[in-house]
Amino acid sequence: MALFARKGPVMGLWKATVLWETVADRAKWFQGFSRRLKRQLALFLTIMGPGLLTATADNDAGGIATYAIVGAREGYSLLWMIILITISLAIVQEMGARMGAVTGKGLSDLIREEFGVRWTFFAMLVLLVANVATCAAEFAGIAASMEIFGVSKYISVPLIAIMLWILVVKGSYKAVERFLLLFALTFAAYVASGFMARPDWSEVARGMLVPTFKVEPGFMLLFIATIGTTITPWMQFFIQATVVDKGITISHYRYEKLDVLFGAFWTDFISFFIIVSTGATLFRAGIPIETAKDAALALAPLAGEYSTYLFSVGLFGASALAAAVLPLSTAYAVCEAFGWESGIDNEFREAPIFFSLFTALITIGAVVVLLPGTSLMKVMLRSQEVNGILLPVILIFMLKLVNNRRIMGQHVNSPFFNLIAWITVVCLIGLTVAWFILSLFPALLSS
Repeated sequence: MALFARKGPVMGLWKATVLWETVADRAKWFQGFSRRLKRQLALFLTIMGPGLLTATADNDAGGIATYAIVGAREGYSLLWMIILITISLAIVQEMGARMGAVTGKGLSDLIREEFGVRWTFFAMLVLLVANVATCAAEFAGIAASMEIFGVSKYISVPLIAIMLWILVVKGSYKAVERFLLLFALTFAAYVASGFMARPDWSEVARGMLVPTFKVEPGFMLLFIATIGTTITPWMQFFIQATVVDKGITISHYRYEKLDVLFGAFWTDFISFFIIVSTGATLFRAGIPIETAKDAALALAPLAGEYSTYLFSVGLFGASALAAAVLPLSTAYAVCEAFGWESGIDNEFREAPIFFSLFTALITIGAVVVLLPGTSLMKVMLRSQEVNGILLPVILIFMLKLVNNRRIMGQHVNSPFFNLIAWITVVCLIGLTVAWFILSLFPALLSS
């Protein structure tokens, strides 16, 4: 017993020593884990941007108008589309970002190298047509937002067009871009309004889980517009270019992949609540959307009589931001495709095609909106229909490139990614053909 008595304190000391070492080891492990987490977070924040910025910029004038019209016209019945489109958007954007990280080249540059000048010309023509339509939508958004404050489009559109041209051609627009993005954040008010309107959440769930479809030209065109406003041709060129410009390589690509996935979720999270809020207010009351003021009524549960002003401020910010960035990114893509000089740091005489393209896009977009009798909401919706119809062309180019092992090596698409991307392409082509046939032969609907 004496032996055990003597061992008691020794055993206690040994246990205390082991416990202390265990605590110390754990403390070191947590300190190391904390440092690694901080480094990874700092690296992610450094890399983050292309995916989130591209997806956020997609909620522009045309996007807001399209989602608002979907909710007002169809209620919650197309919410199931948003879930599928979010998956497609994430996969398509990830493809572009991955190509940029692996090759260090933009999409237009790769198209020229792999398919030659003729196919490059065709791809750039598609991009220009789609982006001219989208530029018109941005100026329609500017005009609609300013009309709420009583400013005529014949004053606001030329004035803003000139200011944006000077901003980009003569100076830096980064500070203004951040300022305008704050305006665009007001669209998060749709989230609050969606809850405050007290929608029937069982009906919302039904709209998310039970697909509905109508074999009608108008419905099909709205369906195409919803896809075309979420996954646009210009986004694919823009995200790949920004990944390249930021110097993101495949070694750090996992952080950029998170950026892309979060961006896709965030933009469609807002889109989801735009449809819910307009469905819970305008669709329920049977109010069609003809003007920006009509769309603003969906914010009434949150902002009351000030809903139109809240909507106007956000619409102006989103439209002005896109009206500056979109023509600029288009000019970059076209000049990159054909090897022409580009960059806002150049003088006009040093990069004449670059600045001429930028000027032409702003001018055409503004002029279309100024035509007498132009419906601003229809311009915003029609632009997204054009995007949806032309999108398959750009996606086919992307799929051919991203599955080329000579270009991508081991980073080619997985079978799942190919399946989703090709389903998106085939669905858009099928919808476009069906819409075209039914529009030409409406009697088929009654047969």
